[in-house]
Amino acid sequence: MDITKFAIPEIIFGRGSLNYAGQCALRLGARKVFLVSDEGIEQAGWLQRLMDILEKEGIEWVYYPGVTSNPRDFQVELGAEFYAKNGTDVIIAIGGGSAMDTAKGIAIIASNGGKIRDYEGANRVQRPLPPMMLITTTAGSGSDISQFCIITDMKRGVKMSIITRTLVPNISIVDPLILRTKSEALIIQSAVDALAHAIEAYMSRIASPFTEMHSLKAIDLILANMPRAVATRSLDALEQLSIASVSASMAFSNAGLGAEHALAHALGGHFDMPHGVVHPILLTSVMRFNLGIDPQKMAEIGRVILNHRLSSDRKTALAGIERLEAFFASFDVALRLSEIIPASERHRLEALCRMAVNDACNLTNPRPATWEELYRVCEEVW
Repeated sequence: MDITKFAIPEIIFGRGSLNYAGQCALRLGARKVFLVSDEGIEQAGWLQRLMDILEKEGIEWVYYPGVTSNPRDFQVELGAEFYAKNGTDVIIAIGGGSAMDTAKGIAIIASNGGKIRDYEGANRVQRPLPPMMLITTTAGSGSDISQFCIITDMKRGVKMSIITRTLVPNISIVDPLILRTKSEALIIQSAVDALAHAIEAYMSRIASPFTEMHSLKAIDLILANMPRAVATRSLDALEQLSIASVSASMAFSNAGLGAEHALAHALGGHFDMPHGVVHPILLTSVMRFNLGIDPQKMAEIGRVILNHRLSSDRKTALAGIERLEAFFASFDVALRLSEIIPASERHRLEALCRMAVNDACNLTNPRPATWEELYRVCEEVW
């Protein structure tokens, strides 16, 4: 076996684990925390709950509310200025992927300077970051675990992938109780994002035994628990989705992703759409594109989806892909690009595919994808 590495944060998991945020912050040396969150978390009451927990431990805080879906480069840069002016130390984000990616981007600039676009790609961050604690309010994005940070470059209209070991936070807190305030749409989008993480990480060119087992477990847990979580908000099912998200995050953080995420970043950056919306549209098409490279591994995914094997690897893989399409169709989600992109904007797909081929996620796709091949995927799912 080749030499591999596996990087994860300290993970505090379980119902009520948010209550340990103050003690964890103290262990990181917190005196004046830089808090990052968004309006939705404020309205749900979780931000105030966190502030109360910090205050109980005698920790001061400064709050930066400049988070939107698909965080922008200028928001990150303004946040870094705010961080520097207020003499803060530990960075804490509570929210979904947007809040956590904003916090990571702020941390990069706070310690390394420059503009966030200077760090696009892999391993371009040279200096250590401030201590970070990330508290996820979704079961999907994985930013609280991963070496990834996704920020929208507003000039190019594309989501930049920033990948480096230093982006793994010191501490991740995963409290399934927080998921009870999520809407049906957010539960679906988050779970499907985690599913895409797991599948692409399993097929990645740099997957290892340490990532593969987490990928397969995540796929199994999501398929088994997502319908009940959506239909009933069952806390047990939501907890299982949280476990699946952690497993998928540990997998993709260390194995990378693939062409589906490269396309998702390009489309999401240009059309400013929620990240989880595009996966039910693109994922199975990209899986078919990759099938010929490693049918045995794709069949293993099919086996987990079907809970049995067919007479050949190819048949098992294809049946798994078809079952996954039926699974997506059982939810209230878009299944074609034409449902989320105006027909008048279809002509932009070629330029976006030319951009997507240079996304860092495409480097670990099992089958090298040209922009023309990515364009054919988009045409297929239009």
